[in-house]
Amino acid sequence: MSWQVEFLRRCLAALKRRQGSRPMPPAQVRHRLKLIERIVPGPPAGTQTAAVDAGGVPAVRIAVPEAREDLCVLYLHGGGYVIGSAALYRDFTWRIGRAARASVLFVDYRLAPEHPFPVAIEDAVTAYRWLADQFDPRRIAFVGDSAGGGLALAALLKLRDEGHTLPAAAVALSPWTDLALTGPSLHANATADPVLETSRVIKYSHDYLAGADPRYPYASPLYGDGSGLPPVLIQVGSEEMLRDDSMRMADKLKAAGCEAEIDVCPRLPHGWQLYARILPEGRQAIERIGAFLERRIG
Repeated sequence: MSWQVEFLRRCLAALKRRQGSRPMPPAQVRHRLKLIERIVPGPPAGTQTAAVDAGGVPAVRIAVPEAREDLCVLYLHGGGYVIGSAALYRDFTWRIGRAARASVLFVDYRLAPEHPFPVAIEDAVTAYRWLADQFDPRRIAFVGDSAGGGLALAALLKLRDEGHTLPAAAVALSPWTDLALTGPSLHANATADPVLETSRVIKYSHDYLAGADPRYPYASPLYGDGSGLPPVLIQVGSEEMLRDDSMRMADKLKAAGCEAEIDVCPRLPHGWQLYARILPEGRQAIERIGAFLERRIG
């Protein structure tokens, strides 16, 4: 593990302690993140970024010069289904696009608690159906982190059940796959995880579900039947609270006959890929994602 990771872990842990265990209202969190958006670095010169209407769902298309015109990644962001924006991810999505040599469609799905389940998955499915009219599904992949990783897997289940042609592959970064919150690591790693905090995970689950069954597969893909899903790559840190959401999901996919790969990375914090600008491990993870996607859609 690099010194950069250890430094980042300490910074994130200090921020977690400062925030405390009492969750802030979503509006307050979003206001603070708006301030952070201003300092997130932009993509490199030559990158084309444009707002698009993906079948009624707002989205942002990012295309680096290396992107092939026939390849596209549909990106679903994290944030507990409550927060998240394209501006917060602008130093990351272009990196995924460069690694996969594909354009990226960042889906700005509607957020809870104003728009609870199943609105997010409806937006994800709608955006994919729109994208599949622009690209051959064999040249499309899903990528998502945290809640977005779980959303990507849930959207695959829904698309399959509705008879749509599925994308060629999916990558889930520390996916939140069990909103029933039964994973042992949620408690075992609660202290070691420098990012996630138990009360906030519980609060976001309640905000998103709004009374829906947490074991419904379109909310928690861990409880779905993974038969017929495309190849999936999962990355997760060994000390994350969501480690067991990832490991159990990989086991479930393999048991259903799916091709599933999982990288359990020692001591890397939740969302370390997003810090690729400063973490060599983040850049290595993105290279791994790019190689996986290039084999499937390239």
